[in-house]
Amino acid sequence: MNVLDLDQLRTFVAIAEVGSFTAAADVVHKTQSAVSMQMRRLEDRVGKPIFSRDGRQSRLTEDGRRLLEYARRLIRLNDETLAAFEDPGLTGSVRLGIPDDYADRLLPPVLAGFSRINPLIEITVECQRSVTVSDMIRDGRLDLGIINHGYYGSLRGEVIRREPLFWVGSRDHSVHELDPVPLALGPDDCCWRANVVRALDREGRRFRVAYISSAALALSGAVLAGLAVSVLPESALKANMRILGLREGFPELEPAEIGLLRAEHAKSPIHDALAKHIVTSLGNLGAADQVMNLAAE
Repeated sequence: MNVLDLDQLRTFVAIAEVGSFTAAADVVHKTQSAVSMQMRRLEDRVGKPIFSRDGRQSRLTEDGRRLLEYARRLIRLNDETLAAFEDPGLTGSVRLGIPDDYADRLLPPVLAGFSRINPLIEITVECQRSVTVSDMIRDGRLDLGIINHGYYGSLRGEVIRREPLFWVGSRDHSVHELDPVPLALGPDDCCWRANVVRALDREGRRFRVAYISSAALALSGAVLAGLAVSVLPESALKANMRILGLREGFPELEPAEIGLLRAEHAKSPIHDALAKHIVTSLGNLGAADQVMNLAAE
């Protein structure tokens, strides 16, 4: 009987998220040769090629993209199963903040999995910009916050996830061919905006900022309507978006990083349980219990 190896699947997901075998080896704490061996065995197990090479980057094949969805579900189910036997008797409430960049794709599976394990814990969610979530953590109005790394301010946090940041346009339009290319970006204090400007300046690619919004939904709408090009992390991509790369004249971007903040007062077993579940569900940087040491200064 063919049985998928969860350790191989975790390595596979890490490669898909950071974009290379070398970077993934650091994420899963293995040598590059061990990572390569795992992927050869995984390809043998599924009977399909799951990666293609694109320069120094490792791109998923169509079968690889199909496998990625199943791999994440299998890993999540495994982790939820183990967590279900840890402490099912917790009761109380917790306040969680998250920016809308991630709320659509990441929040539902996190909350659904946590609620199955801890049905007596009530979660209140604030969907705000990362900088606002950070301020609310500092003021004690939130217990935990999932934010874009770079908005810690005076707080101490931990990066729990890295994933590729992509240039995106509409599949049905060719706005990416315009010169200067129109962009849909966040406000001046958006960390991704600074990433974009640096990358385009290095390439000498002309651009103009055509749409500015702190709401991810508005930026995605401008992209899908064929009005502008924007940047999104892998977990925020939507149907009918076209990923743009070097062939279209768009340089590689620094990866997006997701951080977890924890308020100074949030030290109860309930906060521990949700923090650990978030890292287990979203994290791709190693041990889940690293988050237990997070605290605001």
